[in-house]
Amino acid sequence: LSSLKKFDEIKKANQAAAKKLVEDQLSSSSEDDDEDAEVKQGKILDKTFTIYTSQTDGDASELERTRQYMNEAFQSGAMTCLICIASVKRNQAVWSCCGCFCIFHLVCIQKWAKDSLFLVSSPLTDDDFGKKDYPWPCPKCRFEYKRSETPNKYYCYCGKVENPTVDPWLVPHSCGQICEREFKPSCGHKCLLLCHPGPCPPCPKMVTTTCHCKKAKPVPRRCSAKEWSCRLPCGRTLLCGQHACENLCHAGDCQPCPRVSKQRCICGRQTAERLCASPQWQCDQVCGKCLPCGNHTCEQVCHAGPCGDCPRSGKRSCPCGKTKFTLPCTEDVPTCGDSCDKVLECGIHKCSQRCHRGPCEICRQEVEKQCRCGKHTKRMPCHKPYLCETKCTKIRDCQKHQCRRKCCSGNCPPCDQVCGRTLGCRNHKCPSGCHRGSCNPCPETVDVKCNCGKTVIKVPCGRERTIKPPKCKQLCSRPPTCHHSTQEKHYCHFGRCPPCRQPCQKTLTCGHLCPVSCHDEALVKQTGFHQSAGPWEQPSEPAFIQTALPCPPCELPIPVECLGQHEVSPLPCHSADPYSCKRFCGRLLDCQNHTCMKECHHVTKLNSSADGNKAGPECSQCEEECTKPRPAGCPHRCVLPCHPGDCPSCLQMLKIKCHCKLSVLYIECLKLTCADLKEKELLISCRNQCPKELPCGHRCKEICHSGSCPLNCSQKVKLRCLCKRLKKEVQCSKIQEGQVSLECDALCKEMKQKAYEIKEAEAKAALEEEKRRQQAELEAFENRLKGRRKNKRRKDEVEVEQSSWQKYKNLIMLPVFGVAVVMV
Repeated sequence: LSSLKKFDEIKKANQAAAKKLVEDQLSSSSEDDDEDAEVKQGKILDKTFTIYTSQTDGDASELERTRQYMNEAFQSGAMTCLICIASVKRNQAVWSCCGCFCIFHLVCIQKWAKDSLFLVSSPLTDDDFGKKDYPWPCPKCRFEYKRSETPNKYYCYCGKVENPTVDPWLVPHSCGQICEREFKPSCGHKCLLLCHPGPCPPCPKMVTTTCHCKKAKPVPRRCSAKEWSCRLPCGRTLLCGQHACENLCHAGDCQPCPRVSKQRCICGRQTAERLCASPQWQCDQVCGKCLPCGNHTCEQVCHAGPCGDCPRSGKRSCPCGKTKFTLPCTEDVPTCGDSCDKVLECGIHKCSQRCHRGPCEICRQEVEKQCRCGKHTKRMPCHKPYLCETKCTKIRDCQKHQCRRKCCSGNCPPCDQVCGRTLGCRNHKCPSGCHRGSCNPCPETVDVKCNCGKTVIKVPCGRERTIKPPKCKQLCSRPPTCHHSTQEKHYCHFGRCPPCRQPCQKTLTCGHLCPVSCHDEALVKQTGFHQSAGPWEQPSEPAFIQTALPCPPCELPIPVECLGQHEVSPLPCHSADPYSCKRFCGRLLDCQNHTCMKECHHVTKLNSSADGNKAGPECSQCEEECTKPRPAGCPHRCVLPCHPGDCPSCLQMLKIKCHCKLSVLYIECLKLTCADLKEKELLISCRNQCPKELPCGHRCKEICHSGSCPLNCSQKVKLRCLCKRLKKEVQCSKIQEGQVSLECDALCKEMKQKAYEIKEAEAKAALEEEKRRQQAELEAFENRLKGRRKNKRRKDEVEVEQSSWQKYKNLIMLPVFGVAVVMV
């Protein structure tokens, strides 16, 4: 059971792989049909033709034959070696025939040339071998090549590069350089295309040339079409020498004169109407003129010139040629009577008759003859050939059949039987005579067509089974299998058409057209139809059936307004019903202050002319307090619940401090909020003096007020001079503003000067006292250093002491004098 199971699995896998391979080969959407490959091929072709088309101003009409060879080089399987009937790949060494430009594998053509030379030289003897350089032919066009021209290296098409590298951006087996092969017929120019397969196109160069008859002025023309006719009469003198050529300007020699004229024959006896192109002709009459001998007439047919001497004059020989006679032309030469001795037809014996006129008889001597094969001998007349009945048993040059010819000399003729072997194409048999070696390639070609048959490529017979069909650019003409009248445009192909991707466009129940892709031929998985007979039975693979699916729900967006009329959203047609947008209702409630906070809901309009934003019976009822703004300065809330219109006047009392913040006042809220600035100023004032202190240090004299106090203080203050002797009463504000000042008089200045002088005298006396004290300390210090000598010196000195009055009189007198001056 396990083996059967594995066998079934492998069988299914192989079938699936074979099916996929067939679909890939025949599908129009295979990798070979990729647009990128076509674009790449087009770029390579344009690059190859660029230099040529630049000379022809973009005209590529002369390149069609070369383009066909290049397309075959790109197309897989189109370029086939006729010897091995296999595709020629990019990386294989090839050889191209210069006659038919057919491509062969290098190894195949080398083997072909070797076999051809062997077959030609095999029947030769040793003496003949090597005396002649026998050629070998091309397998397709039979163009003959010498033995020395047998290819042994791989070159590109133009023959410049050996072993060209494989480049995906170049033509296969091309070197990418300019061809530069000479045009055929030779014109002196070279090919301008890049290295390419096939023949070179006509020369595109411009040359200046005249017409065939040389009458027209030279004009510039393409080198390949430089021969042209001016379409005027030729006018050249014909061979007859009488007429001119009446044909239009043409190439080559003029045709014979077509006119008819009366012309005499060579001897001049007859006149006949003949073509002017052949004026010389002979009549059927014998000349008949009398020869110089006077006895005979000329026996030549109509001729020109003299008849010549009589052929019977001069020395004449007897029939056997042994004896010569000099006789008149009227007498015949007699026989000499000697034996004839002419060699008979057998080439061995001589004629035994006497000298005679006419041919000798056949050789009748009996000789012992050997047959042609050399196996038998027999005595028989010399003129009869001897052929025995022995049949030749040698093998003919085909190395298959015996000669079987009677009495064969050993040089057996070629085999006359037909080869009849099946060729490599597997469709035809070899029609050649029986031969050695491999048969020639099948010369037939087969058309490989696309599905519609409009695109055809010719391939060697036998390749039609493996080559892919050509890519057809014609549109598929099969009728659609779905409900559409026409199918999508796609190229010709084999197998089933691709699934229809056109919009369905069936009318749905809602009235719209179905926008999805066509679903008339959808693959649906079928399950549940097969019930297993027991737990031992393996589950079967799901089956897919092709069926038409129902149209899906309409997804066309329809603008639908939400229940609360807040927004309009596009919804699928199959679910286009009013919906809740999940926002707050937002309709204005009866209080005219708040909105409905319910989620978007349906609202019944009681009055058709009512405002659309007004709340309905389904909306919520307002239970909020009044939140309307109060008048400026009113801190109290409205005593009513949320209501429309203005709030009532506030009658509550406000507890507020006066401007100076010392007294507490009770004022009705309505009076305070309705009063203007002046009235508010009076209502908030406590009517007492302002307790604030001015910058000058005095108290504000104003009644309780708002803002800053006035700076013009009116209180009287005493103003003194700098020495404090003079004083004066003025307003405080004037002092602050610097408008009033009190200057010292002359007495003040004099007293100030005296006081200054007393102060200087006191300072001077203090300075002198300080110097004296320092001097005394210095002397005491010096006395301690000098010792006894210093004491002796002090004894000798006489010290005079001053009285106390002398010491302190200046210190006493100066203050006293200052006080006296002040008192005065």
